[in-house]
Amino acid sequence: MSFLFANEKQGHYPDSWYVASSETLPACPSLRGDAVADVCIIGAGFTGLSAALHLAGSGLSVVVLDAHRVGFGASGRNGGQVGSGLNWDQTDLEERLGTTAAHQIWDMTEAAKSLVHALATTHAPEAGIEPGVCHADFNAKDRDAAHKEAAHLSANYGYDQIECLDTHGLADVIKTDRYRGGVIDWGAWHLHPMRYALGLARAALDAGAVIFEKSAVHHVKPGQPNIVQTDKGRVRAKWVLHATNGYHTSLNRVQAARVMPINNYLVATAPLVDPSDVLTKRIAVADNKFVLNYYRLSHDNRLIFGGGESYGKRFPDDMFSKVRKHLIDIFPHMAHVELTHAWGGTLGITPSRLPLFAQVAPHQLTASGYSGHGVAMATFAGKILSDVVQGQSGQFDILSKLPLPPFPGGQILRGPIMTLAMTWFALRDRLGV
Repeated sequence: MSFLFANEKQGHYPDSWYVASSETLPACPSLRGDAVADVCIIGAGFTGLSAALHLAGSGLSVVVLDAHRVGFGASGRNGGQVGSGLNWDQTDLEERLGTTAAHQIWDMTEAAKSLVHALATTHAPEAGIEPGVCHADFNAKDRDAAHKEAAHLSANYGYDQIECLDTHGLADVIKTDRYRGGVIDWGAWHLHPMRYALGLARAALDAGAVIFEKSAVHHVKPGQPNIVQTDKGRVRAKWVLHATNGYHTSLNRVQAARVMPINNYLVATAPLVDPSDVLTKRIAVADNKFVLNYYRLSHDNRLIFGGGESYGKRFPDDMFSKVRKHLIDIFPHMAHVELTHAWGGTLGITPSRLPLFAQVAPHQLTASGYSGHGVAMATFAGKILSDVVQGQSGQFDILSKLPLPPFPGGQILRGPIMTLAMTWFALRDRLGV
């Protein structure tokens, strides 16, 4: 059984607070028979919907296929953080790729944030985009490194929107004694991801894109045209965009070798009587554990808290308990808070934790493996892929050179190898190493 169908019934959204607090769209039909388009997009998450919106808005015919519903996957389940940069610090990118390439990548990640803000404001104001993303550190060494990186960004990139906090300063914002300081990036954002995905879907449909739901793709036959096959239909298209991220089901070897699905889990509390008992500012937070915790307050003062991950296909039977232990590790005084929703989601990670941009066959492209930076980078990736289709490949060419070796062990052994690695790093987290 694939990740696509391991945990939920086809075409049914998860029982998440994000879904419960959203006005979902009427179901789109499943593909029946033959369809023809300039571009066929596999996956109706942020990447696919952004690409569909930009392509259809440029007058091209677009067909989007999704095995479930729009926003069903990681796009509708994540922590909603629109962070700056990538998983590597700019100093690391400079050392590995050179100053010029590092600056080009930084400019693109800034453009990614701006694109999300513009699209959310225009097409999904109900997503409630707000400024402020905090990176919280468990030890002084990592805190000092984060402060040093902030100074580097200010001096060399003109980015002066990061507030550096010591132990006491951060404790005034996050009501816990677990952290030793960190930074708040006031140029980053957070939002309701499901509402944002639904807004992109509405906009793409209005622009003329055609979306087929409950239409899982079995294989793609390269050629001119490419042929994209589902259970009951097929699409003939000059271009195919693989926007499947962690749900790629081995549709192409390039992505399958470098993007591994993992599961992550979240809970929502009941509305808090006094949300300042948790956060005194309406920011989103991610800490620096290997298996990180991330959280934010919802518009109705719930704590949305993510913690814990796994490398098998199945979600645990009791996601409430799995995430609660991480929640009370950070906020012991929340031990008895009521949890109203718990859900899991499948995302895609790469060995280097940098995103994959690649041509997987003639006139077939992928962008995936965002490794926790999916809200900003997936949205931007959709635009980049649409640019390539329209003959503008400059940004794609730069991002396709990011260091992305295949996972060790191949598709069969990478899961056990990564499980061993996760166990080791989780032990380091507990020991504070």
